Amino acid sequence: MQDTIPIGKLPPGHLARLLAEHARPDPRLIVGARVGEDAAVIDMGDRYLVAKTDPITFATDEIGWYAVNVNANDVACAGGAPRWFLATLLLPEGKTDVALVDTIFAQMAEACAGLDVTLVGGHTEITYGLDRPVVVGQMLGEVAPDRFVATEGVRPGDDIILTKGVAVEATAIIAREKADELERVFDAEYLRRCQGFLHNPGISVVLDAQIAQAAGTVHAMHDPTEGGLATGLWEMAVAAGVGLEIEEAAIAVLPETAALCTQFGLDPLGVIASGALLIACSPSETEMILAGLGNAGISAAAVGRAVDRTEECVLLRSNSRRPLPTFTRDEITRLFE
Repeated sequence: MQDTIPIGKLPPGHLARLLAEHARPDPRLIVGARVGEDAAVIDMGDRYLVAKTDPITFATDEIGWYAVNVNANDVACAGGAPRWFLATLLLPEGKTDVALVDTIFAQMAEACAGLDVTLVGGHTEITYGLDRPVVVGQMLGEVAPDRFVATEGVRPGDDIILTKGVAVEATAIIAREKADELERVFDAEYLRRCQGFLHNPGISVVLDAQIAQAAGTVHAMHDPTEGGLATGLWEMAVAAGVGLEIEEAAIAVLPETAALCTQFGLDPLGVIASGALLIACSPSETEMILAGLGNAGISAAAVGRAVDRTEECVLLRSNSRRPLPTFTRDEITRLFE
């Protein structure tokens, strides 16, 4: 009997095999299905269409707002402007009322308005076997060919910049989903601040990406999501065929993240991390990009560099070096087993 696959993403090797077997080439496909790239890019003539889909499966009371922003992030990471959103809402049998549906639609509408995105379609149904709502979002955007960037664009010698720090998304999820347990350890105001991380500092990186491109020449952008910062860095390395040397001390682990992860024994480098943006650029561009982000009130720092050692990722601390950790599944999934 074969072992079942655990909660989380498919293992990268398994996914790579499936894509190699089943993905078909297309002459208009600029970026197709491959490990490390989070959006498809299609040549439409004078513009590229950027297409992204991502589900929201963790329970959250702001699931509609969440779905729009998470999908917009990957369009922005390709250099694109999010434009059109579709959503498939799968709602639990026996637990869905008019107020729940109206709330999710209102959340999606609010998030779309904030990003100048139009809700253009989708599907909604009450689904057997679910214990919570699931929203599968699809974001479409566009980018001029000369403004497009891909995760595979990282070059040896590039600096790697991290915005905000880790892990904005995980902090909000843990504080919201484990509030009953945490309120015995942390005061109510502290937990409210952690829960508010969805909005402040926020899980959106659309502005981060736009500012970075306006301030300097960007070779690649990637938002670390499921699997955390470590997985996001590995995905960049695999997509670009480079190695990464990351200064452990330069990684901004948000104090609230550290506290909540310690409470549940989670590694902050492996928890879901929307809200941070990874940027690869020439060292000559780094200070301009950091200044642009800083002027907009977005904290950022150079955390390492790309090297010409294929897919070898290491953490540097003082005079030591060790492999960047890998996570077969996101650390946060341990809370929901």
